[in-house]
Amino acid sequence: MFTGIIKETGKIIKIKDRATDREIKIGCSKILKNLKKSDSVSVNGVCLTVTEVNGGGFYCDISFNTLKNTSLQYIKDGEAVNLEDSLTVTDKLGGHFVNGHVDCTAKIIDISKKGDSYILRVELPLNIRDFIVLKGAVAIDGISLTISEVTDTSFSVVVIPYTFKNTNLNGKHPGDIVNIEVDMLARYVINFLKSGGPENINSYNIKDKLLKEKLKEYGFIK
Repeated sequence: MFTGIIKETGKIIKIKDRATDREIKIGCSKILKNLKKSDSVSVNGVCLTVTEVNGGGFYCDISFNTLKNTSLQYIKDGEAVNLEDSLTVTDKLGGHFVNGHVDCTAKIIDISKKGDSYILRVELPLNIRDFIVLKGAVAIDGISLTISEVTDTSFSVVVIPYTFKNTNLNGKHPGDIVNIEVDMLARYVINFLKSGGPENINSYNIKDKLLKEKLKEYGFIK
């Protein structure tokens, strides 16, 4: 489990392709201090397992399924990646709960500047449209961000200068592919409603009209 608050940007210093999967080594400093073999690390929003720690970095294996479904299939030597070590019970939850299980990839449509901040506009894949709502949370390459605009084909987030400077977003361009993970709460609410949902212990129907109206009001359903 992660929070979407990036601890540092690391650098891809080695890529080794194997028959069906890939091994990578990432150079870093801040999170390396407490990192050990078998720990979980979010790399551009993808939860990976540390297989070795040495030489100023750590190694991870990327399975064929993860390569197929995330932007890690496109990484190159020297590329900057967002890093976050896993959440502990004493950590502050500065962002939102992020699993590190990417829902899809999407293309950056535009990056523009407004004042000192940046507006990132990303295409909106059909399979996540129900989960992307105005003022809701989303993780883009592992970064916890708030949705500022939604259209039929895209959504936008506003990125403050600190986040833009201290994540891999400062090296992104229109056309680049990023990892998207929708908000966990939105996922459970929508899936529960779509399934019809069981009745609770008091036999009160979860699909009660008033509840549905509230969910519509806050953008969870249309």
